[in-house]
Amino acid sequence: MTTSALLIGGRSGVGKSTVALAIHDLLSAADVAHAIIEGDNLDLAHPAPWTTYPEAELAERNLAAMWSNYWALGYRRVVYTNTAAPVTIPQLHAALGDDAEVTAVLLQGSDEAVRVRLTQRERGASLNAHLARSAAAAVRLEADAPASVVRIDTTGRTPEEVAIDVLRAAGWIPSDATAQRWGGGQP
Repeated sequence: MTTSALLIGGRSGVGKSTVALAIHDLLSAADVAHAIIEGDNLDLAHPAPWTTYPEAELAERNLAAMWSNYWALGYRRVVYTNTAAPVTIPQLHAALGDDAEVTAVLLQGSDEAVRVRLTQRERGASLNAHLARSAAAAVRLEADAPASVVRIDTTGRTPEEVAIDVLRAAGWIPSDATAQRWGGGQP
């Protein structure tokens, strides 16, 4: 059996982690074995490893190590969140194994929706800096993400609604007859 990977990326404040938790809840309720890996933390250090040691590819190495541990325990589905996931698909694919079936999703949101979300967790000068980085990331991600990446807008939607769309994009939602069980209504 091969790895089935769902890569979720997007700018800060678009809802990557929140959607991943909603996916976790939905998959758990349906008794679907899976692992959630928060990629933004796999190389969180100072000085930033990607600027000091770009050749190290620390996030990818850590992902490979974590996934091999889950794999050894019998897990075959992984949901990986990371801001840049939609533009680093080849590296992530290699970290998860060359036979992995990968679906990449770029979550998108309006500037206003992202501002509201980031305001809930950031303050003062750090909020303004975070908003600027998030806006720049949105432009860069949209420009650099391949056409094969599924784009899903999170603006004005609940995490569960977005999670259903993400799971459908990955083909992880069961048949039409059981869509209600997944909280998504009609497929």
